[in-house]
Amino acid sequence: MLAIMDNAPAFLDQSRPAVPDIAVPRGVNPFYLPLRPVRGRLIKLGPLAAALLDRHNYPPCVTPLAGQALVAVAALATALKFTGSFSLQIKGDGPVRMLLADCTDGGALRGYASVDDDKLNALLAEHPHPTPKQLLGEGYLAFTVDQGPDMERHQGIVALEGETLEEMALHYFHASEQTACFLRLACAETEHGWRASALVLERIAGAGGVDPEMDMLAQDDSWATALVLATTVKDSELLDDALPAEHLLWRLFGNEGVAADRPRKLNYGCRCSRARLSEVLATFGTDDLDHMQQEGAITMTCEFCNMEFRFDRTEVGPAIPTHNASPETH
Repeated sequence: MLAIMDNAPAFLDQSRPAVPDIAVPRGVNPFYLPLRPVRGRLIKLGPLAAALLDRHNYPPCVTPLAGQALVAVAALATALKFTGSFSLQIKGDGPVRMLLADCTDGGALRGYASVDDDKLNALLAEHPHPTPKQLLGEGYLAFTVDQGPDMERHQGIVALEGETLEEMALHYFHASEQTACFLRLACAETEHGWRASALVLERIAGAGGVDPEMDMLAQDDSWATALVLATTVKDSELLDDALPAEHLLWRLFGNEGVAADRPRKLNYGCRCSRARLSEVLATFGTDDLDHMQQEGAITMTCEFCNMEFRFDRTEVGPAIPTHNASPETH
């Protein structure tokens, strides 16, 4: 956590309330099948999942969806070479109005869900165990690579298709004619708290990394075999802290000669600060700021970490006029 700057102007103050300082050294576990057209990643958030999800008082049916979004973006971001952030955003007309998660090139992970309580209560009255599709409704899914203000943002958008978040994400890849892939997401509350995990496979395009003697039909068969093996994984295996990633990968793909690559860390990644939020407040007019203030202060809550930041009204925008000032001051 950055040190608090005494009496610093809000736009220079990088301080923030205390948040969990959690990093998972082996959060991302890349692997490949030698001489097969297959590579993949196994994501295991471990206690990082609880640290991210417990900050929000989500309804029980929403928390697993938020956790799946976190591991989905971690699984997909770590396949790319970029500097900045990779985000998953879903907007729909269902009870979960927005689902957002992003991951930086350094593995900083964050996310949140925006819930319409009235719509959710109405849905639960008819469907006590709603599907992700019922929670999200009709809308769109967007993947975005943001490498900063000096670089062009790359974004792909598709309509929401499928009953699960896995199916919605895979629809994007099918629609955009990306490399064939498999995606499995898991999130549940265990005896150790919330846990989230993902398994992703990608078919390697062309002959790179594949046995040069293997014809296209044999490559198709190898990919099909890998898919069959991947579908045997259980949520209990993905979410088990006591089952190391390399052991699970060997259990799934040992007969294919699975090989592990260098693991990558994931960490608690909310990037809010008083300076960032003061920049947001600076975009509002005087009347809006006056309306926001209560007893001379404006309180803002970061959607990602659910932390509150308090600003004196005089810190942001023009100061509030003093009503009891002497006539000479007007």
